[in-house]
Amino acid sequence: MKTVGIAAMSLVFFFILLITYSIFIGTADLRSHFFPLLQSQLPSDSIPCNSQSPLRVYMYDLPRRFNVGMLNRRSSEEAPVTARTLPPWPGNTGLRKQHSVEYWMMASLLYEGDSEDETREAVRVSDPESADVFFVPFFSSLSFNTHGHTMTDPATELDRQLQVDILKFLRKSNYWRRSSGQDHVIPLHHPNAFRFLREQVNASILIVADFGRYPKIMSNLRKDVVAPYVHVVDSFMDDDHPDPYESRTTLLFFRGRTVRKDEGVVRSKLAKILVGYEDVHYERSFATGETIKASSQGMRSSKFCLHPAGDTPSSCRLFDAIVSHCVPVIVSDQIELPYEDEIDYTQFSIFFSVKEALVPDYMVTQLREFSKERWLEMWRRLKNVSHHYEFQYPPKKEDAVNMIWRQVRHKLPMTKLAVHRSRRLKVPDWWRRRR
Repeated sequence: MKTVGIAAMSLVFFFILLITYSIFIGTADLRSHFFPLLQSQLPSDSIPCNSQSPLRVYMYDLPRRFNVGMLNRRSSEEAPVTARTLPPWPGNTGLRKQHSVEYWMMASLLYEGDSEDETREAVRVSDPESADVFFVPFFSSLSFNTHGHTMTDPATELDRQLQVDILKFLRKSNYWRRSSGQDHVIPLHHPNAFRFLREQVNASILIVADFGRYPKIMSNLRKDVVAPYVHVVDSFMDDDHPDPYESRTTLLFFRGRTVRKDEGVVRSKLAKILVGYEDVHYERSFATGETIKASSQGMRSSKFCLHPAGDTPSSCRLFDAIVSHCVPVIVSDQIELPYEDEIDYTQFSIFFSVKEALVPDYMVTQLREFSKERWLEMWRRLKNVSHHYEFQYPPKKEDAVNMIWRQVRHKLPMTKLAVHRSRRLKVPDWWRRRR
């Protein structure tokens, strides 16, 4: 009995010591571990949550020629844009809209709503010393599309000059110099955005659409953010058919350019493989107002929407499919997707490697054998996630621009690590050289 008593006392002492230590290091939640019933009886608003204050962003005041001035080139106004003077994104920009992420990010910071609004992931601050990151509102994608996007047009010199000028501006900033630009956010959504001097801003947090287009040394998932394309078809707002599966009579839909380069050569090969199927619509087409409307109707009446790689692994077509609630069929070996640390695309998309897709009959057979119940589950998930791909002003909770800012926040720990190391290292990145 004496031995049992000593053992019991030792056990009690051990638990007291463990609890004391846990409280001291801040890892113990006694209510959840020892009083789960009590916790379940508490009102929900009394349970601690992990809500964070919005990301604090300092946005440089740039002359309009670097941003919205490109939307109206007849205007000579150079004063920095404000919430009051922000022009709406024009409705006649066609495919230029798909790379307008830079506009919506700037607009979200100009929005003068409540700075404590819980729907906002980022707010603009006037004091750069209080900023978490610095935003550079240079519309580099629009600059490429506006100033001689054929790359041989003499107007490309205007694009080059804007890049030269913005770098001169940034190099005068104490905040750029103190971090070598590593805590600066720069949208480079179009694959050819900032193409002349890109290596000089590569240390920054870049907002890009495709990693597959760039060498690893120029962009990487550690610091950069994958942003969705802005969809060009209208969102399917009244998708409430009592039997959506049967109402979508086309099995697989694709409309777009079939002559592409690099990994995109798969499109011309698929055109030969998918011919002759009555329930497959595979059409060569160029983007116009009429063809975009036709694509929208085709996606809404199809169960699956094909997304083969183009000139880059991703394209606007994927996000058109998502807002049309058409289950994406993604054929690409190199694609990187937006928000993938939060969203599991396999819950509402199907993936084929290029090799699998080019096996005759394989892909169509797999889709035909796809059960109605599984398709309906994916369709419901598409309806639940599609708001994450909407760009709008004013911004709304968990819409595309708020999701992008949240992704920027996720990059901050590694960014701060890089900035702090760079301030004290005498031999930059010595550990890489050793490998």
